[in-house]
Amino acid sequence: MLTLKIQQMAVNGHPYLCPDCASQAFTLDGQGFIDAFPVWGNCWNGHSWEDPLITIAHLKQIDEARTGRQRAEDDDTFEIVIGGALFAGILHPELTLDDLKTEARVLWKRGLKPTLRRKKRAALRAVKKPVANAVAAAQAAAIGAAWGLQAGGHQPDPDYTPEPVNACPACNGAGGHDIESRIHKTTRIRCSVCTGTGEID
Repeated sequence: MLTLKIQQMAVNGHPYLCPDCASQAFTLDGQGFIDAFPVWGNCWNGHSWEDPLITIAHLKQIDEARTGRQRAEDDDTFEIVIGGALFAGILHPELTLDDLKTEARVLWKRGLKPTLRRKKRAALRAVKKPVANAVAAAQAAAIGAAWGLQAGGHQPDPDYTPEPVNACPACNGAGGHDIESRIHKTTRIRCSVCTGTGEID
């Protein structure tokens, strides 16, 4: 049995279509061992008909005359003459290596590459944020120490009583939260409610 998937076909320039629904896409099926037997057409809408013009021998000629495809943009075409009439058309494309490469390039450009780029940027932002916070805290401590030296220092007040500490309810006075992360090495982040002091007004 020989089956060819026809994407479109014309006889002497006139479209050859399904006689029931005028679909241009169909299969030509040759069944049997006698080349003179007619082939059967079967369209994608379920219609079937016996073709008196094309025999199993002609179907074999179409299969031998097909150009095949090397690149993704190629069409698998054929041209044969049956009883003085020119049958020409395009066969349903068979998958080639270039099709797979083209599809992989499209997937990379449209889906995978932008996704990976977004994840990389998010990871870099997550790493830079704790570093920036640590740098800001160090700068604040340095500025405070410099201000104390410039002001001539201060003597502790012997009568000073520290105010009672109100522990931050979000972190229970710990000043931060432990996290599990597979993206970066930081396992503890500063509490955003008390800004890491562990106290709240």
